[in-house]
Amino acid sequence: MPSYEQVVAQLTGPGAPFEIVTETVDGRPMKNWKNRERSMREKIRNIGLRGDQTCMVHGERRISYGELTRTVWGAAAALRDEHGLRSGDRVAILAMNSPDWLISLFGATAQGAVAVGMNGWWAPEEIEYGLTDSGSRFLVVDERLWPRVAGLAGKLPHLEKIFYVGASPPPGTVPFSELLVQSETEPAEPIDEGQPWVLLYTSGTTGRPKGCITTHRGTVSQVIGIVFASLAGALMGGSSPLAAGGGQPCNLLTTPLFHVGGLHSVVCTALTAGSKLVFLEGKFDPVKVMQTIERERVTIWGSVPTMLHRVVHHPDVAKHDLSSLVAVSFGAAPISRETLARAREVLPVKENFTNAYGLTETHGVATVNGGKDLMGRNSSIGRPLPILDMQIGDPQGRPVKDGELGEIQIYGPTVTPGYWNRPDATAETVVDGWLRTGDLGTRDEEGFFFIADRAKDMIIRGGENVYCTEIENVLADHPEIDEACVIGVPDAELGERVKAIVYRVPGSQLDADAVKRHVAARMAAFKVPELVEFTDKPLPRNPAGKLLKNVFRGTGAVPFQTDDLD
Repeated sequence: MPSYEQVVAQLTGPGAPFEIVTETVDGRPMKNWKNRERSMREKIRNIGLRGDQTCMVHGERRISYGELTRTVWGAAAALRDEHGLRSGDRVAILAMNSPDWLISLFGATAQGAVAVGMNGWWAPEEIEYGLTDSGSRFLVVDERLWPRVAGLAGKLPHLEKIFYVGASPPPGTVPFSELLVQSETEPAEPIDEGQPWVLLYTSGTTGRPKGCITTHRGTVSQVIGIVFASLAGALMGGSSPLAAGGGQPCNLLTTPLFHVGGLHSVVCTALTAGSKLVFLEGKFDPVKVMQTIERERVTIWGSVPTMLHRVVHHPDVAKHDLSSLVAVSFGAAPISRETLARAREVLPVKENFTNAYGLTETHGVATVNGGKDLMGRNSSIGRPLPILDMQIGDPQGRPVKDGELGEIQIYGPTVTPGYWNRPDATAETVVDGWLRTGDLGTRDEEGFFFIADRAKDMIIRGGENVYCTEIENVLADHPEIDEACVIGVPDAELGERVKAIVYRVPGSQLDADAVKRHVAARMAAFKVPELVEFTDKPLPRNPAGKLLKNVFRGTGAVPFQTDDLD
C-alpha cells in the first residue's frame, strides 16, 4: 500500500492531475493547483457542459446543470440591465437553503459583484448591522425571513432594492421571479481571482460578527483540495467515494448556505464533482434526513457532529434503508469517540468517514483525516491539504517542536485576505500571510495535527491549564449523556473552577456525583468538574453546530433568533 507521501507525489508532481506550482500572490510565494479555474464564473460555465444531468433537487423542484448555468447567466443580465448592478456591489442574501439562494449568489458574482451570506438565525438588529456593515445595495429575502427585515425597508439609505422570494411580494419589493430568466450569454465583466466572492460573517459567539472575505481563488483552491483528499484516501486503501455501480454521486445538504461548510465545502465541491445536490426541506430533523437519504439514494453526506449524533442515535435508524451512503464527513465541532463508534455500527460507510478541520478564514476545509487514518487516530484533525503550510507556532509565529502545545497557524491560497472594513482585526488575525487561528494544538512526528482547545476557551485553574474540549469528549462518551459543555467560572481562590453543563438522554437519572466519577476515572483530578448543572433542553449552538458558550457564561450578545425556524 503506498504511503501518504508517495500518493501526494504521484498526484501533484509535474504533469499530474493535481500538479502544484508556486506562484507570487501579493508579493509572497504561494503554492496552488496549476490546473484550476480562475473564477467561480468559470466554474459555472464548466458545469453547464453537463447539460441535462440533474444538478439540484428541492422538494418537487429539479434543476439540470445546463438549466442552472443558463439561469445564472440570465439572472446576471437582469441584475445588470434592469436593476443597475455594478461590479463590486454587495448583494445580501437572507433566505433558507434553496436553489434560489444559489442562483442569487452565482448570478450576482458572475457580474463581479460580492455576495453577502446573511445568517438566517440573526435577529432584526443583527440583520441591520450586517446590511450596514457590508454596505449592501441589494437584498434577496424569502417569505419566511421577510418579517425580520420588513421594518428595514426604506430605513437604510444604501439598500436600494429588495428582491422577494415567494408568493405575493410586499409593496416596495421586486419579485425574485423577474430574475429567473435564461440566457446563453456568459457575462463579460472582468473578474480577478483574488477579488472578493462572498462575505460570510463569523459566528459572533463572543462579540460583533466580522465579515470574512472569501475570494474566487480561495474557493476554487479549497474545492480542488477536497477532491484531491478524497482521491488520495482511496489510493491509500480507503473506500471509493463514488456511487455503487458508477452512477451519479448524490450529496445531501443539511448545513446552512451562509456557513462556509455548506456553501464552499459541500455545494461548490458537489457541483465540481457533478453530483446531484439534494436540499433538506425545512429545519434539521433526523427522520427527514433518513427519509431523504432513502428516497434520493444519497451517497455523500457532509454533516456536523451534532447532526450525525442525532441520526445515528435515533431509535428508528435501523428502519430506514441507508445503504446508498458511501461517505460521511463532519467538521465545525469536535466529534466524540462514542458518536463515531455508533456511526460505524449503524451506517454502511465502513472506513469512509472523514473528519475535516477548517474555518471561514480558510474558505472551509484545511485538513482532512479519513479512512484508516481516522480509525487509528480518531482524535486527530489530520494533515493539511498539500497547497497549505501549517505549523504549531508560538505567539511570535515561530514553529515549536513536534508534541509541544502551540497555536495552529496556516499559510496558503485559501487563507482569507481579511475582514471587511476591519483592518485592525485583519492585522491581528493574518500576520505576514499566516492565519492565526486561535486554536491550540499539537503535531505528531508523522505530521498529524491535534486540537486541544480554543485559546479563549482554555481554563486556568490554580495555575493548571484545563482544555474544555478534552473534558467534553470524555463526558460525551458516557452512555447517559447526550451533550455536554464545559466552561470556567471565576473563583477567588483558584482563579477559575471547572463547570460542566449536561443534557442527559431521555429517561436518565444521572446525577452530579456520577458525572464527576466518570471524569475522575479517566482524567487528572484538577480536570474533574467541580460544578455540574443539568439542563432539560439540547445545548444552544450556532448554525455551524458550535456551542454558544457565552449563553452559559452570561457574557456577550447572543443575536440568534430561532423561534421562527422551529
